[in-house]
Amino acid sequence: MRGALALFLTLYLLHALTAEANNALSGAHVWLFAGGLYVAYSALMLPFRQGLAATILGGLLCDSLAPVAFGTHAALFATAHLVVYSVRERLQRDETAVRVAVALLVNLAFYLALSFARLRLVPATATALPRMLSDLAWSQAALALIAPWFFALQVRTLELARAQPARIA
Repeated sequence: MRGALALFLTLYLLHALTAEANNALSGAHVWLFAGGLYVAYSALMLPFRQGLAATILGGLLCDSLAPVAFGTHAALFATAHLVVYSVRERLQRDETAVRVAVALLVNLAFYLALSFARLRLVPATATALPRMLSDLAWSQAALALIAPWFFALQVRTLELARAQPARIA
């Protein structure tokens, strides 16, 4: 479980950095979402239990400040972890580009699921859609830029914790 705790520390850092970025971008009316990064590396590289534990802890961390029912992020993250883990043997998971692509796809799915779950509470749905699409585009662009750095951080953190990720045979 050392690997799960080490990975959770990187997710905590991601959570803090995302919160700071959203605070800085609030004047421009931009909100970034990086949920795909909470799942991608752990589902692609870690053993199942360690990866799932880190993913669920990251989901609970996101739930702590989100305006959704507590456990929503954790459930979505765990489901995505199961899906990505089940197809990881068919992917070139040691390639950074593949990891980034998985993170982008998972981020898109999370963003759409959470947005449409909250959309029913908005009185004028048509006015919210352009803002949602704009935030999605900015989130995907930011995630594509920071994902390689974040994956390298996770690899290095696991090495420092002496909890090596599962090697590809």
